[in-house]
Amino acid sequence: MKLFHYLFSPGGKLAVTISLLFTLTSLKQSEKPVLYIIGDSTVQNNDGNGKNEYWGWGTLLNAYLDTTQITLRNHAKSGTSTRTFITDGRWTKVLATLKSGDFVIMQFGHNDQAEINDSSRAKGTIKGTGEEIQEIFNLKTKTQETVHTYGWYMRKFIREAKEKGTTPIVCSLVPREKWKNGKVDREIEYVNWAQEVARSEGAYFIDINQIIVKKWEQMGPDAVKVFFPGDHTHTNKKGAELNAASVVEGLRSVKDCPLNKFLK
Repeated sequence: MKLFHYLFSPGGKLAVTISLLFTLTSLKQSEKPVLYIIGDSTVQNNDGNGKNEYWGWGTLLNAYLDTTQITLRNHAKSGTSTRTFITDGRWTKVLATLKSGDFVIMQFGHNDQAEINDSSRAKGTIKGTGEEIQEIFNLKTKTQETVHTYGWYMRKFIREAKEKGTTPIVCSLVPREKWKNGKVDREIEYVNWAQEVARSEGAYFIDINQIIVKKWEQMGPDAVKVFFPGDHTHTNKKGAELNAASVVEGLRSVKDCPLNKFLK
C-alpha cells in the first residue's frame, strides 16, 4: 500500500514518468507542420553566387506563408536530379525528419536531362515514366548503379512521402529562357511526365511551367531576359520572385490542397 502511494504520489517515479510522457505528447502535437521543398538550383537559393547572383524560388515562398502556423525548410540543392538527390543521401535526410501532417513540394527535371554516365556529372535519368533500367559502372562515383526513369524516381518521392503521412505536391519544372517564333520552349516532355506521375500516384500537381510561360509570353523576350544574368536557366531574385508567385498561384487553383490554409 505504501508502495502504491509512493508511485502515484505527486513526487513518485511513476507519476513523474506519466507527467513527462504527457508533456512530450503535448509538445509533439503542438509542433507546427513543415513544408519541405526538394529540387535543383532553380529552387535552391544561390543568392550572392559570384557576380551572377542566382536565386531559386524555394525560400521565397516564406513571404506567402503564415509562418506562425507552418515552417518552411528548403532542401533543394544545385546540380541535383531526381536520381542524385537520392544517391547523394539528401532524400534520406529529409525522410528522417518527415512527420504526419507535413508537406513536400518537389520540382525536378533540368538535371535529369544530363548524361546518365560520365566522369564529371553522371546525373541523368532514363527518359519517361516506365520501369526501364540501365545498369552502369558510374564513371564519377566508381560504383555499380542501377539507373531508373525520371518517373520512377518521382514515384519514389511521392510514395515514401505518403508513407510518412505527408502531403506530396509535384511541380512541373520552371521553363528556361529559350524562345522560338515568339513562344517559350516548355520542355513539354518533362512537364507531361511530372503530371502523369502525380495523377497516377494521387499527388497534387501544379503546372508552374505553364503559369510562368504565359506570364513571359505576355511580357515578351526583352523583358524576360533581364531575369537571367548568366545563362538561360538560373534567374536573379526578380525572376525567382515571379516563379515563387507562380507556385502560389498554382496552389490556390488547387482548391482541395490542404497547404492552402497556411497561405496568407
